[in-house]
Amino acid sequence: MRKLIYGMNVTLDGYIAATGDDLGWSGGDGPDSSPGDEFFRWWSDRVEATGLALYGRKLWEAMSSSWTTADEQPDATPAVIEFARRWRDMPKVVFSSTIDEVDGNTRLVTGDAVAEITRLKAEDGGPMDICGATLAGAAMRSGLIDEYAIVTHPVLVGGGTPFFTTLDSWVDLDLVETRTFPGGVLLTRYETRR
Repeated sequence: MRKLIYGMNVTLDGYIAATGDDLGWSGGDGPDSSPGDEFFRWWSDRVEATGLALYGRKLWEAMSSSWTTADEQPDATPAVIEFARRWRDMPKVVFSSTIDEVDGNTRLVTGDAVAEITRLKAEDGGPMDICGATLAGAAMRSGLIDEYAIVTHPVLVGGGTPFFTTLDSWVDLDLVETRTFPGGVLLTRYETRR
């Protein structure tokens, strides 16, 4: 059975994007962003370890527009080249009812996301990352998330897209890791207590 992990950059007040889908507070989501080397390496290593990434349409479009060809840019650093190749090579599933096709090693699912995620979790394979607040919210409400990797940045943005969704019941968690990155960025990883 695969493990399902929901991990993203988050503001201290709990948002993955500020109002207007602004990601500037996190160093951005593209190859022009400049996160610290240690922090960027951590995300790159997570991508390398991911067996399958599950994306909502919006975040997949943002990531694919930035990372599909980032390694071909004349000013691409070795770290950007490595991340772009890892991201491009990582198998992906995009959940959307508003687009008709995806490219690369990405598969499109237009039906019931929770049913498909449940089916994918039952398969053998490496861990799955779920990316995007709406998709993760549906998985959260259905009790499918096994781990939360919360990368908190020391900034308050006052509104935007929240990391967590409204739940019908409490979810008990166990802390499994903390790590501080330069600039006061804090990783906390929690596993769902079952």
